[in-house]
Amino acid sequence: MSITINESYLLEILKQLLDTPSPSGYTAEVIRLIEAEADKLGVSFARNAKGGAILTLEGQDPSKTIGLSAHVDTLGAMVRSIRPNGTLALTIVGGFAMNSIENEYCQIHTRDGKVYTGTILTTHPSVHVYPDAGEFARKESHMEVRIDELVETREDVLKLGIQNGDFISFDARAVITPSGYIKSRHIDDKASVAALLSLIESSKREGWIPKHNLVFLISNYEEVGHGASFIPAGIEELIAVDMGCIGDDLSCKETDVSICAKDSTGPYDYDMTSKLIELATAAQIPFAVDIYPRYGSDASAALRGGHDLRAALIGPGVHASHAMERTHKQAVLNTARLLAAYVTS
Repeated sequence: MSITINESYLLEILKQLLDTPSPSGYTAEVIRLIEAEADKLGVSFARNAKGGAILTLEGQDPSKTIGLSAHVDTLGAMVRSIRPNGTLALTIVGGFAMNSIENEYCQIHTRDGKVYTGTILTTHPSVHVYPDAGEFARKESHMEVRIDELVETREDVLKLGIQNGDFISFDARAVITPSGYIKSRHIDDKASVAALLSLIESSKREGWIPKHNLVFLISNYEEVGHGASFIPAGIEELIAVDMGCIGDDLSCKETDVSICAKDSTGPYDYDMTSKLIELATAAQIPFAVDIYPRYGSDASAALRGGHDLRAALIGPGVHASHAMERTHKQAVLNTARLLAAYVTS
């Protein structure tokens, strides 16, 4: 069966996803975007109790259900406290190095719907003022948000409606280059969400039907560890679609589909992983098999949650994960192609 993935569609929906703020715990807007897209595609949409999205495609043989998961939540922060000088102390959401957000633009989202802009800095930001500006430790207590409003005191900030517990999102700065590179924050894991939506779009456009029922879980708490800890009933196989890592002792490149054989939670299912390798080889899809000892996925959360299922993990290769990330469109397209081969085989 010849299945095509629409590159224009994939890149367009990916850009929309990247441009929509969605740190873990603040994902209602991006889930509404996915709901609107599901409506356009004519696919069933529901929300779970956590606010994540569940989309379904009926298969030729309904006796089995395969789950495909990707997470739309991202790294971010929250207002920990308002400092006397009118800057914001922050607490991080998800795991990342503090130097990766230094000097970045951000948005503060208040509980009453206001949005303010700001910049994340150390408390010793200027070499003209602080002799230790270069070696000053980049740690949470040394970081703050400078708000782009006329504020000089804590009381000034409170008058804006900003309070402790408000969410802070980082500007994604998403760019798709003429050479096909996608560089942005939060490619982890919005590239995979785009791949799943492109798989659905292909099915609807070309009229192909998966072999078995498919449930697409777009989770919204993966970055804090429990995104797919509870999944819809009846799923026997779960493929977590998440970014592949690039770096020392790893084979994956930005044009590859990563097939993860083992991460911090242990080996993934042998037969599923072997089938994915076989399908990628047969379709001449560039891929790499790697081990990720500092990594966990939605499949990890589902298995820890006690679900009786088999699980595998694939995704596009992403450089500089949890920092200023980059992948290539071929990796995202080929991830969707490999999934298409799996669900129709």
